[in-house]
Amino acid sequence: MGRQRPGTPTLEEVAALAGVGRGTVSRVINNAAGVRDSTRRAVQRAIAELGYVPNLAARSLAGHRADAVALVMTETDWRMFGEPFFTEIVHAVGDALTDTPVQLLLTLVRTDTERRRFVEYARGGRVDGVLLMSVHAADPLPDMLAKAGLPTVMLGRRSGDESVTYVDADNAGGARGAVTYLLESGRRTIGAISGPLDMYVAECRLRGYREALELGGVAADPSLVVEGDDFTEETGRRAMTSLIGRHPELDAVFAASDTLAAGALEALGAVGRRVPRDVAVIGFDDLHPARPTDPPLTTVRQPLGEIGRAMVRLLLEEMEESPVAWRHVILRTELVRRDTA
Repeated sequence: MGRQRPGTPTLEEVAALAGVGRGTVSRVINNAAGVRDSTRRAVQRAIAELGYVPNLAARSLAGHRADAVALVMTETDWRMFGEPFFTEIVHAVGDALTDTPVQLLLTLVRTDTERRRFVEYARGGRVDGVLLMSVHAADPLPDMLAKAGLPTVMLGRRSGDESVTYVDADNAGGARGAVTYLLESGRRTIGAISGPLDMYVAECRLRGYREALELGGVAADPSLVVEGDDFTEETGRRAMTSLIGRHPELDAVFAASDTLAAGALEALGAVGRRVPRDVAVIGFDDLHPARPTDPPLTTVRQPLGEIGRAMVRLLLEEMEESPVAWRHVILRTELVRRDTA
């Protein structure tokens, strides 16, 4: 039995006794990854010695916690839930919550009415925190949640000036590296298929494409860029058909997602273009599609598992102790060389 000190032990006292920071104590309490076993044991001993009860448990015992978080997607089309990217993120977030008492709720919020309804639902104590994904530039939902005092973490961000806590990949850097690789391979007429540019992720990947061209001494031609309405295969097919029609001399294309790239590969095959001999193709995400591409896709890997874990870790910490600052996490990407480039 741990001894109970006078008064209620605090997170700071546990941290001081264990010789670690407050954030490390929170990660141990939330059973998050990234803590050495020896450090975890030291924190657990300090908790037992002080008789510390984490606020998470205390609020739950007092009936003030739902032990649930919402994963909210703000796309207008419910079919986007079936896209590989969203499936991977849901799995990653679910796995990160496995060893916690917290349940994961999935919901779709598309209109102003649904935004107001969801904020009222969340404020009513039905969820303890919110994970947001697929948020477009003008979406007010993150600010509405912040104003309501609800712990919130976004996947990605709405702009370079985002204030709400988020986890993101280095989208511009990943795209820049991919296009630089194409240039170094001797490709010169390089097209780009972007996602909708009211999403910052699409804007960043297109910026990385343009930066690589500039660094390589190749003039950017706006007619070599097609903006997609979304990140689906059908959009990739249409965009690739358009690019080949405008530029028969095209010898490479950078697609802002693997699903866009898969559609581009289909369109190239339909007109007899050989990949990579005639046209090289690079995607972005490194997902595991239901239907593998032929040939296997060269792509930029973003660490979706780590993104999901980081989102959960930040949200649980914000649910435990309200931070004094927003936190922004940007994770590295990696070019995975396969057969299409």
